[in-house]
Amino acid sequence: MSVIDPRKFRQARSVATAALAGAALAGCGALLLPAVSQAALGGPYASIAADQTHMRASIKVTAQNAYEVHELTLPSGTVVREYVSSSGVVFAVAWNGPSLPDLRQMLGPYFADFTSEAQLRRGGLNHMNLNRSDLSIQSGGHMRAFVGRAVLPQAVPSGVSNSELR
Repeated sequence: MSVIDPRKFRQARSVATAALAGAALAGCGALLLPAVSQAALGGPYASIAADQTHMRASIKVTAQNAYEVHELTLPSGTVVREYVSSSGVVFAVAWNGPSLPDLRQMLGPYFADFTSEAQLRRGGLNHMNLNRSDLSIQSGGHMRAFVGRAVLPQAVPSGVSNSELR
């Protein structure tokens, strides 16, 4: 009967584990890449289906005079509303529910603005209000009760009031 050196066994096991992990990552590399098409704020209408899939949400579409509302209900119970103009641009998003939706997905290129503003308010109340001429974001709440919205004021169709976007 031969004796196996424990140090060599651990080293061989580590090499095998690393090789298996590398193969698994290579095999599912596409799963690790971020979604290319998102119906993020300012994004195109055609990509709302990607949001629905990404968030595993059910969807209900309601037509208004100057826009459509795509209401996504997440498994957590959170509701996300994406407001799409007749030109096919997502000009506002709003959310409410027991958990936050994927704000990186929802805000797209404006997520950096959101996180910058949120860091300025670190240690304060659970409320954030960013109002600029090109972007308006309000977010607040606590566990099991989150609410917020983000609007591109210049993209809001004429005749649509801010109170409709909630």
